[in-house]
This record gives sequence, C-alpha cells and structure tokens, in this order.
Amino acid sequence: MSETEAPATTPAPARGIGDKLAIALSLGSSASVMVLELVALRLVAPYLGLTLETNTAVIGVALAAIATGAAMGGRFADAVAPTKTLGPLVLFAGALVMLILPIVRWTGEAVREGGANIVFLAVAVALFIPASLLAAVTPMVTKLRLSTLSQTGTVVGRLSAYATVGAIAGTVLTGFVFVAKVPTSTIVLCLGGLLAVSGAVLTILLRGLQAAARPLILALVGTGLTLAAPRPCEVETAYHCARIEKDPARASGRILYLDQLRHSYVDLADPTYLEFEYAKNYGAVIDSEWPQQQPLKALHIGGGGLTLPHWLMATRPGSKNKVYEIDAGVIELDKAQLGAEQGPDLDLQIRDGRLGVRSEPADSRDLVIMDAFGGIAVPWHLTTREIVADVRRVLNPDGVYLVNVIDYGPQSFLKAEVRTIAAEFPHVAVISTAAALAGQSGGNFVLVASDRPIPASAIQGRLGNRASALTDPVAVRDFVGDAPLLTDDYAPVDQLLTPFPT
Repeated sequence: MSETEAPATTPAPARGIGDKLAIALSLGSSASVMVLELVALRLVAPYLGLTLETNTAVIGVALAAIATGAAMGGRFADAVAPTKTLGPLVLFAGALVMLILPIVRWTGEAVREGGANIVFLAVAVALFIPASLLAAVTPMVTKLRLSTLSQTGTVVGRLSAYATVGAIAGTVLTGFVFVAKVPTSTIVLCLGGLLAVSGAVLTILLRGLQAAARPLILALVGTGLTLAAPRPCEVETAYHCARIEKDPARASGRILYLDQLRHSYVDLADPTYLEFEYAKNYGAVIDSEWPQQQPLKALHIGGGGLTLPHWLMATRPGSKNKVYEIDAGVIELDKAQLGAEQGPDLDLQIRDGRLGVRSEPADSRDLVIMDAFGGIAVPWHLTTREIVADVRRVLNPDGVYLVNVIDYGPQSFLKAEVRTIAAEFPHVAVISTAAALAGQSGGNFVLVASDRPIPASAIQGRLGNRASALTDPVAVRDFVGDAPLLTDDYAPVDQLLTPFPT
C-alpha cells in the first residue's frame, strides 16, 4: 500500500448533512408522499366518487411517482452534488403541493357536469410531480451519507427503513387523525407549507438565501390560489364532500348532496312529503305491507338525510327507528340543519352497517332498509349473500327487506344484487319505471324481499302509472339472467356497476 492510499474502511466526512438530518429527510419525504396519496383520494371523491377503480388509479399514480422519483433522484445525485439540489427539491415540492387544490378544484368546477377523465388527469398530474420530487429525496440523502463502500449496506438499509417508517406514519396519521380532524384543504396547505419551510431552511443552509427565493414565491402563489379556489363542500366529513341546498320550488325543502349526488330530500315542515321517486316507492311498499298508523320496528342501514325514519315517525307514530350511519359528519349535518333529534324513536348509531346488522338480535325488526348505496360508489360488503342472510335473521317472519340500488347501462350490478337477495329470500320484487325494467334506461331500483308473499296488486295500485313492480318469480328470474351471485369471496361490485347512463 502506498503512503497516499487510505484504507477502504476509513470513513470519510459526511458531505453536507448529518445522520439525524438524513433520517429526518427520508422519513419526512416518504410520509409526505403517503399523505398526498390519501388526500388525492379525497380530492377525486366530489367528482369521481370513491370506487375501486379510482382508488386503484390514484394508488397506481402514486407508485409510479415513487418509482420515477427514486430513479431520477439516484441519477441526479450522481450527476450533480446533492447539496446543490436537495434543498430546492424539497422547497419546489412544497410549492407544487400548494398548487394541487386550485388545479383540481378549478378543473372540477369547469367540468362539473361531466369530464371525469379530465378531472382525474388533473389529479394525476398534480399528484405525480410533487410526489416524484419527494421520492427523489431518499436516494439523494443516501448519496450524501455514503462515505465508504464498506458502509453501503448499512446506510442504504437504515435510510430505506426510516423511509418506510415515514410512509407508515403518513398513512396512519392521515387516515386516523388528519382526515377525521381537519379539512383536506388544511392538510394540503399545512403539508405544502411545512415542505416549503423545510426546503427553504435546507437551501439556505446548503446554498444561501438567494437560491430559496424563487421556489418560495411559487409557494406563496400556490397558497393564494388555494385560498381563492372554489370549494365544493359546505361540510367536509370523513367520507364525503357534503352540502345542503334549499329547494327553490319549495320553501321548506332541503336537498342533501354527498359529493355530487343528490342523496336525500327533506321537507322541514312536512316529514310525510317524499320528493324522490325511490322514496315514494319505499312508502308504497310499506303502506301495502302494513296498515296505516301501525308502529314498526325499523332498521336503517345508511342515514343520509334521515328521510324515511322521519316519514315513519310521522305516518306511524310510535315507530322505533335505529339508524347505522358510518359517517359522523353526515349525522352532525342532519342534526344541525335537517331537524334530526336523537331520542327513543330515533336511535342514531355511528357504525358500519355490516357490523351493525351483525349485532342485532334475531327476529327483532319488522323492516330493514338498505340505503347505503351511492350512484358512483357502492360499499360492496353491504351487497353480498352473507349480509342478506344476516338481514333475514334480524327480520321477524313477516318482515320486509327494502334495498335502494342505482344502476345504468346493462344493469349488471342490479341483476347480480337481485340474484343474491333471491338466494336467501323466497319472495323478491323489483320496482322502477317501466323503461328501466325493460333495460331502456337506468336510475333507482327498489328491491323488495320477504319470507312471505309480496302483495303485488296492492303495491302496484299505490305505485300507479309512475312505476312498475316486477313480482312474478319467473319474470324476476328472466330479468336476472346469468348474473353472478355476490358473496364475501366474490363481489366485483365496482366492475359490474355502470354509474352513469351509457
């Protein structure tokens, strides 16, 4: 060995950052990417819904961003000294995060009546670029911390581990804390601000004040645009973008919107008034099954505006209604603006409907109403044979199960759900318009199921000309055709559903 050669195991000084700072940067950047991913899922909900496809697409974009950022970050770390690029990289990522909300919201408002692909493209671009920049942080930090080949495994392994810990922390905190406590806009602004400040400090430390000026200006512009961007939500709940609008044609009428779907209609002065056709169909079935004024024990899966619980309490005094609604924000909105009051006749439970049904005693309900379906997102675990069997257990022998289904096009999901319910209940009917039952249109379908014969003539008499009831067992089987049976093991609901007219 010559006198000028150093042993391979002699550590060289760290170039620019210490071990703790390197860990903090790897952990923080990975956590930020996961926060962005989950927030992006919230951003698409008002315009695209939360289906399996939108979840998969957003996750795919995030993973592509991580892969791209890791590859490009490693390449640039070898080409340019990371001390020159690391700070501006974080600062620029923070500035772009500030721009996510205005980009998505203005795009969404511009194509509110359609253009879902354009909205998703805006979300994808707005998510991809800052996520890629943040994913590039760890390989750059790794380059700075590698002092000798003999330590490569230790350095890479440690920083990769902390990056994974950051991703886990970002996921858990966002899902269990941030989204439940603060609006999405606040999460985005705080994240962008934190990244911008961190990047500015890092840039100033490594390169000086002048290098931080331009990205900081971009961050300030993004903040201003975010504050000025249109807000699609009156109330942002844990699951929905919610708002209540007055009915211009009816002074006491209120419409509850969840995301972009007209979810419920409530008349504050007259709870017996039913505006939506499917709600009128519910009423026609209930009035045909039980005498007027007979109190019922009803279980509601999905709360919405609590239209049917209020209708039952008004038309059948003494009825006992229990409601399972997973979204506490919706219930709070019902109480604040739609006249809902917890009491002996209205038991409001914040709980997943599947778990709620499971907890109910056998033969305890006259009526179960499943209305947890949205037009663009369906909770698949509330559609399977297993939950139908549990509902049948909860109903007394004369009980009735009512389900609201929204489907269009080939109505594949609707037919699968009818087949699934018919696998448990001997008597099943389908109610909608004649055109919808003929496959010429779509919309809301009310499914009726019972262990006893369904009073077809009485129901049709109450429906009149506005809707038709498909009650004949042979006609129901022909309607279903070769639709699949939905089970907990196989329920491709999002693939079967056609959310909009084709």
